[in-house]
Amino acid sequence: MKSGKQPLVLAAAGAGLLSLGALTWLARDLVGSGRQADARPSLLELLEEVGNGSNPQAPPARPAPPPPAHARWQAPLGRSCSAADGELRQRLADRLTNLASTSTRVRIDPTNYGERFQRDAFGNRIDPTPQVVVLHETVYGMQSAISTFLTPHPRDEDQVSYHTLVGQSGEIVQLLDPSKRAFGAGNSAFNGRWVVTNPKVGGSINNFALHLSLETPTDGENDGPVHSGYSQEQYDAVAVVLADWMRRFNIPPQYITTHRHVDLGGERADPRSFDWAELQRRLESLGLMC
Repeated sequence: MKSGKQPLVLAAAGAGLLSLGALTWLARDLVGSGRQADARPSLLELLEEVGNGSNPQAPPARPAPPPPAHARWQAPLGRSCSAADGELRQRLADRLTNLASTSTRVRIDPTNYGERFQRDAFGNRIDPTPQVVVLHETVYGMQSAISTFLTPHPRDEDQVSYHTLVGQSGEIVQLLDPSKRAFGAGNSAFNGRWVVTNPKVGGSINNFALHLSLETPTDGENDGPVHSGYSQEQYDAVAVVLADWMRRFNIPPQYITTHRHVDLGGERADPRSFDWAELQRRLESLGLMC
């Protein structure tokens, strides 16, 4: 019986010494936190690393490559404090107030979106907060776009999504919460910025972008350079969605851009026939351009 108890006694003693050692380490760190004598990380620092999901043994971060030379965005929206159209202001303000209850929500397939990264492929911390809005168009109808997002796409090259769709009648379909990363732009950059999460495919703005797509009119279901344009109801809805995002994430109007501009491959043309003056007038009425 004596020999059977000895391992338990030793284990308990070892656990006590370990606890005492940890307490001593913590006490020394608390008392001597102003001294530089001990170069190793403190227990508090290690606990903080664990809390942040960091690995203290991870290799040091390396500089991320910058995007290729790309023209800066010349924002069509200009600062204006002109008197707003009272009727328009009231209409949009009412719709903004009821945005959550009047929008349709659709749960798209998980293969078509992701989480926003906290670090890039080179170990650098990155800010995943939405900072730029990219405007798109569907080319085909709303239901066609939604069907695409509902379909699983295991291959990276097939994955696509937006945060919000705006139909020709002004209906708003919320596809993704802004906290998620939509796959709206592939190889892309904005004003000298991108995030590289896979060095094999270059960088993208998706990690810090919000994507909004307008339903294309039927005469634009082709690859022509223009079409008949978007409805007044669509411009109302776009302004309301943008107003919500601009206020929530402190996005300036100069950071509302197009898929055509951010695409580094030169293959995108959307949104075609977009009337910036219509958007300007509505954002002015909501006091977002002053």
